[in-house]
Amino acid sequence: MLKTLFAPLQEFKQAAGLAALFAALEVVMEVLLPLVTARIIDRGISAGQMDQVVRYGVLMLVLAFLSLACGVGGSRYAARASAGYACNLRESLFAKVQTFSFSNIDKFSTAGLVTRMTTDVTNLQNAFMVILRIGIRSPLMLLASLALCIAISPQLSLIFLVAMVVLVVALGVIMAVTLPLFQKVFDRYDDLNASVQENVSAIRVVKAYVREDHETQKFHTANDNVYRLFVKAETVLALNSPVMQFTMYMCILAISWLGAHMIAAQSLTTGQLMSLFTYVMNILMSLMMLSMIFVMVTMARASADRIAEVLEEKAD
Repeated sequence: MLKTLFAPLQEFKQAAGLAALFAALEVVMEVLLPLVTARIIDRGISAGQMDQVVRYGVLMLVLAFLSLACGVGGSRYAARASAGYACNLRESLFAKVQTFSFSNIDKFSTAGLVTRMTTDVTNLQNAFMVILRIGIRSPLMLLASLALCIAISPQLSLIFLVAMVVLVVALGVIMAVTLPLFQKVFDRYDDLNASVQENVSAIRVVKAYVREDHETQKFHTANDNVYRLFVKAETVLALNSPVMQFTMYMCILAISWLGAHMIAAQSLTTGQLMSLFTYVMNILMSLMMLSMIFVMVTMARASADRIAEVLEEKAD
């Protein structure tokens, strides 16, 4: 299936690669900033050396501007790659539909084919855009921040490992519940589009036989089914945010408590603790962004299955 879905990406492989490269460089710049901040505190402010403060301050500005430039470049190429991919994917779907016989069209229905070429392709485009920008950046940021936390304080780093296990289990449960629901949602989208299409194409017949109330009720039923399934799926996905927030604040409390004792015991400096707080936020924000990707990919997975089903269909 992946080979089928990514075949339209051939023309935009270079743009996708550059987007990934800029995202990686952006991560490198951002993970260096807390280290520079620690140097300013420990070697500059605490030691009363203003020349060190100025030197590391200039270095921070350079890293910040480089990170900004990489972020802009990554966004530009990611937008080009995702939009181009969606354009080629729609063309591939349209070309495939042109080869279908009546039996193929009856299998998918006209409304189902329209949904696949519009809503489903848009879902894949958005998911691909997010993967290029956040899906590459977040894991790299997570691993780099975790590695630097371990280098600064292996004892405090154990807190992150426990938090990551809890979050992975929670996200796995949420995904297992919501994926079947989103598959049902897109099936109901087909029913909704079919209701609109039938009513518009046969509007003279509907009015001639005074069937407006029947058609209105039919549309209301299809629309209500989509609404109910979306509410059910989004209600489960809404659990993602409180789980993330709870884990984040528990990590901050634990590091604050244990870090204060380590500073008092002179096994940790104030600058290192400040760096740890920054890396904590980087790690947890990366996990939150990964959870957002997880939500989009969960929705896009159902769309991907439906698109691949059309592209892999053998024309009679």
